[in-house]
Amino acid sequence: MNYRITHSTAYHYSQAVGLCQNEARLRPREFWRQQCLSSEFQVTPAATDFYERTDYFGNQVTYFAVQKMHTQLVVTVTSDVAVYPRPEPDDNGQQTAWEHVRGQLQEGYAQTPQLSRELLDARYCVLDSPMAANSPVLAEYAGLSFQPGRPLLEVVRDLMQRIYRDFTYDPCFTTIATPLSEVMAHRRGVCQDFAHLAIACLRSFGLAARYVSGYVETAPQAGVPRLVGADASHAWFSVYIPGIGWVDFDPTNNKLPFDQHITLAWGRDFADVTPLKGIAFGGGQHSLSVSVDVMRLT
Repeated sequence: MNYRITHSTAYHYSQAVGLCQNEARLRPREFWRQQCLSSEFQVTPAATDFYERTDYFGNQVTYFAVQKMHTQLVVTVTSDVAVYPRPEPDDNGQQTAWEHVRGQLQEGYAQTPQLSRELLDARYCVLDSPMAANSPVLAEYAGLSFQPGRPLLEVVRDLMQRIYRDFTYDPCFTTIATPLSEVMAHRRGVCQDFAHLAIACLRSFGLAARYVSGYVETAPQAGVPRLVGADASHAWFSVYIPGIGWVDFDPTNNKLPFDQHITLAWGRDFADVTPLKGIAFGGGQHSLSVSVDVMRLT
């Protein structure tokens, strides 16, 4: 599938800003399942400094600064992306018990050099991160999925389905700063919360899980015109399974991402992949509006 993604962020300030410095992760990743065909970055007012780099996780990072007085900042990134469907995982690694995977991650060693490198590369995703730290409460919740000897792929599918059933999607309940303890207590949240919850549950059992930011194509009801800009950023998680690699799971929609999920970036949690962040000198109070449009081209 080919998509055109238009992501526009607008900041409106009550007082003039004299200088702002920003960092964006808004260019889609390139990896075996996805190719970024083109990407155009527009900043209004025009940026005076602009450069790009690759971060530790392999994400494309754009730095820019605006050094002129302004009361509004608009950042729009338009990208054309080709997404190739991932085949269903084959038998290689499907029956590997979760305890065996945990042991491999602890040792960081396998029978082949390539698999050993993969295990070492994945180990940082076993560690706690600020927004996805393991806890006894999360371990207790996840424990129902972790039956002895159960294949890890089955464990994660079951955990994803339970989060989908047990938690209510409520965009008004949480902010990105809401701790997982609140999400657990009230069983409500949004896609970022559900991704963090799953990641922390898996880390509670010594497994490697990472956070994925991106977009998902949404289809209008039959006979209803498609609304431009009505889509939104999305989040899901991946788990490392030796012999298969990183496998994505979307607990918000209870599905394995196929060809309607477009990946922006991945890291330990949301803090590693924030789409746009920065500092502004001046400005007083501000308001923020975000518009995302995911349009299928072919």
